[in-house]
Order: sequence, then structure tokens, then C-alpha cells
Amino acid sequence: MSKLSTITLALNEETDIVPCLESVAWADERIVVLDPRTSDRTAELARQVGARVVERPFVNFADQHQAALALAAHDWVFSIDADERATPELAAEIRCAIEQPSPVGWWVPRHNIIWGREIRHTGWYPDYQLRLMRRSRVRYDPEREVHELVIVDGEAGYLKNALVHYNYRTVAEFLRKTERYTLLEAGILRKAGVRPRLRSLVGQPLREFWRRYVQYQGYRDGGHGLLLSILMAYYRGLTYWRLRQMQDR
Repeated sequence: MSKLSTITLALNEETDIVPCLESVAWADERIVVLDPRTSDRTAELARQVGARVVERPFVNFADQHQAALALAAHDWVFSIDADERATPELAAEIRCAIEQPSPVGWWVPRHNIIWGREIRHTGWYPDYQLRLMRRSRVRYDPEREVHELVIVDGEAGYLKNALVHYNYRTVAEFLRKTERYTLLEAGILRKAGVRPRLRSLVGQPLREFWRRYVQYQGYRDGGHGLLLSILMAYYRGLTYWRLRQMQDR
């Protein structure tokens, strides 16, 4: 039987790290790549449930994931975030998938739990992520420093069973992550040569709201869908505002 390593990037994840690692206890190896800025008990708790903890300075998400792949002992790797859980059904499907000679990468759907509710629309489902891969046939795009892109040398397939993602628990958490991610997103756009116009500061958020609430039927998620659409519009607008600031400097 093929063997599997799991990798998890962690920064102050003591609340989530144990249930995350327990949900992949069926894997042959579990690795936690710890950001040295961590100040809580993440490392101690991960070791208690049998994971290997490797501390590595954080540059960006693509760089950290690429380094994590190199740490794995097995060719098949499953990447899982601390706030995600693998169900028994997904575990069984993964075990079957890695016995096949092809595909060499698999997209995994996610059920996003946001503010205590599963979001089925607003662009948050099926929310496919390429998480199961042969590390000898993939690499992370170094230009995508956030919301990483996996480049696959070969065919990629789609699994049916989903990861459970305990995403934003509060609006405050969403806003905190927005501050960090929009700065990284703006940097990516700048490297790509995008030059924002003044009208982009209005047009981009409006288009994002329309996309989330109307095209992706966010209205079907009720108040959650409306608030998420507004916040994603804010996210888009802040990204372009920061891009313009970078350009002005």
C-alpha cells in the first residue's frame, strides 16, 4: 500500500491543532511546520498526539508549503490547515486515490463553516483546493504568496468527499485576516504589472459584491450571504487601495 504524509502550517494554533491532527491520525506521517513567531502551546500539543514538529522561518505561504513538501518522507502528501478536519469518508477516498497511478494531484471540496453556519453559496462551495498530491510531480507557484497555486506536472482529478473548514468564527477574525492578506494580494498584483485607476477603487468592490451576491447566489445564504458579499467587496477594495499606495510610493 502507498504511504501518505500530511503537512500543516501553524502559527498560534493551540485551539485547532489537536482536532486537526486527530482527523488525519490514519496517515503514515504527520508534519507540522511551525512559524517561529508562535507563542502558544501549538508545538507541545502537536507532539503529544504524535506529529513531527519542524520550526521554520516564514517568508510567504508558497515558500512555506514548498519547504513542507521537501520535509515529507512519502511521495503522496495531503495538505491540511489547522482549522480544517478530514472526515472518515474523505480518509477512505484518499486511501483509494493514492493507489491509482494517475492522477498525480487531486482537488478536494470544502464545506466552509463561517460564523457558525455552513455556507453553500456566495462562492464558498464547492471551494475546491488541490490538497492531495505526489510531491515529485508538483510545485507551488512562487509568485502566488497567498492563496497558493499548485502547479501539477500531469493530470489532476476531483475527490467527492469534502474537508470541513471552520473558517471565520467572527467578523473581527475576518477583518484581522483581511489586513494581512490584502497586503500580500496587492504585492502580487504589483509584481504582475497591474496599475490601478481611481475608478478601480469603486468598480472593483462593486463587481465583487455583484459576483458574490448575485452570480454566486449569496442571497440564498440569507444574512450570512449578504454580510459575506459586503465583506468580500471590502476585501477587494482594500486590496486595490493598497496597490495604489504601493504605486504612489
